[in-house]
Amino acid sequence: MQLQEVKKTILFKDMTDREFEEALSRLGAHEQAFEKGEMILRAGDTTSEMGIILAGSVTIESNDLWGNRAILNLAEAGDFFAEVYALFGNEPLLIDVCANEDCRILFLKTAGLTGEMKSSWQIRLTRSLLLIASRKNLVLSGRAFHTSPKSIRGRLMAYLDSMSRKKGSRSFDIPFDRQQLADYLNVERTALSKELGKMKKEGLIDCRKNHFRIL
Repeated sequence: MQLQEVKKTILFKDMTDREFEEALSRLGAHEQAFEKGEMILRAGDTTSEMGIILAGSVTIESNDLWGNRAILNLAEAGDFFAEVYALFGNEPLLIDVCANEDCRILFLKTAGLTGEMKSSWQIRLTRSLLLIASRKNLVLSGRAFHTSPKSIRGRLMAYLDSMSRKKGSRSFDIPFDRQQLADYLNVERTALSKELGKMKKEGLIDCRKNHFRIL
């Protein structure tokens, strides 16, 4: 994703070229590369910058002091992260942001947007951030729905059903590998793999790596 493609994202939607350039300048836009597995933001830290993924993907995770890991979301090129924390500027992060693969991130300092709006781009950007935050709320609500069933099969069926509806097909790819799917659904990987094997044997699904087909 190049800068002109960034201009087409929801964050800069309907901005003129002049407004877009002024926004990037005033927000101190700068690009940074990260390697797979590298931590981009850590829980407990504060940040005045939000990130736009230009290439690659990142995982939004909750890692506790006992080593338990839960994946809350996977964000890909064109997605955003840490926008709410950046607006507050001094609120400690409750999540980790980790590079899921080699990636490039465009950082923007948005903490100053909470003050008086003097430019048209500031008003447009603030409205866009509200939409982004609302969409993120839907994503987190979706995960709560996926992890609410008590059984592993119930969680798998809830997740695969929502993915099928989202893709508009009974055959689709998911963005997670087996370990990530286990972390997302908050279950053990071995138990997850065992349950997937049972569901395949019973003719409920067919799957290979991250490709699934609901039978």
